[in-house]
Amino acid sequence: MQVFDGIISDRGSKYAVSGGPCDGEAEAKAFVKSLCRRKKFAKATHNSWGVILPDGTPLKNDDGESGAGMVILRMLERAGVTGQIVVVTRWYGGKHLGGDRFRHVQDAVRHYLDRL
Repeated sequence: MQVFDGIISDRGSKYAVSGGPCDGEAEAKAFVKSLCRRKKFAKATHNSWGVILPDGTPLKNDDGESGAGMVILRMLERAGVTGQIVVVTRWYGGKHLGGDRFRHVQDAVRHYLDRL
């Protein structure tokens, strides 16, 4: 599991990105559960994730951040990455970010993919 914490900060909201190998739905859920065992991540407002399984099956979960899972999936598709779950974590800072939140999700995923 790779975790990059504090990579983006905007109007009080803070973002982190995490990821690792993933071959199935049960493994994806176990990955997120393991991440949330860390107190800081358990208290996050959103832990949105996406993965394209080695067989090509896409899985995602917005965790309340509408559309974030699809943004992650699209970026994984474009990069041709399979078998890697990517989790974008957001701690809400009190101010709505509007469309900027999608840019931040993209930037977080790019940060992770650049380090694969």
